[in-house]
Amino acid sequence: MWKQFEDVLAPGLRLSPVDRAVYSHLFRYSRLEGKRCIQFSMQWLACGVCLTAGPVRCAVRRLIASGVLRLVERNQTGHFVEVRVPDEIPTLFTGAIVGGAARHNGDDSLEELDFMTSRDRRQTIHDREGGRCSYCRRPVTSTMRCLDHVVPRVEVQDHSYRNLVSCCVECNSLKRGKSAVNFLRWLHRERRLTAAELAAGMRALGDLVAGKLRPRFPSRARASNH
Repeated sequence: MWKQFEDVLAPGLRLSPVDRAVYSHLFRYSRLEGKRCIQFSMQWLACGVCLTAGPVRCAVRRLIASGVLRLVERNQTGHFVEVRVPDEIPTLFTGAIVGGAARHNGDDSLEELDFMTSRDRRQTIHDREGGRCSYCRRPVTSTMRCLDHVVPRVEVQDHSYRNLVSCCVECNSLKRGKSAVNFLRWLHRERRLTAAELAAGMRALGDLVAGKLRPRFPSRARASNH
């Protein structure tokens, strides 16, 4: 696993020395201890890698954006992230390692797409949700819907299909800088979602970040042209 990280992922993703140090420290206190996730504060992490909080915070954002870390939740106590091993990272360089080189998956082109750059791509996200708000589950029309980032843009600049959902304008306004997980919980506390709807929403978010809810283009030819 470490050979894959050092020989393929780190150079392929152009991870800086700070990125590597941050990942190594988080990996040490998560996967090496048999845990997939870890909760930490920037102060603890910066102290652990002997750096100031500024570059460490930037490194965490880069690692989240590249899929090396998956942000589960961010709150007042810090970040709660899943630390991924190379085979779990949904990037161009993920896949079986054969003879020291990465074998690309067939869906790499989809993983790389920025879904905010064209109307057709944005439409595939709306179509995926089936005409309902991903948060409150109300039916929405084309005039009352928009795209929302599951992990807010203040955290990562991720416009992939894994980080975008279709939602109503009201939920988009109410959510603001909250993570999708925290917003769903808030809707439940406000009695806008039932317990069953909350559980379903959480499962859907898990499927989304795992790459199970892929948008569909009308045809392969059309996808390649955008």
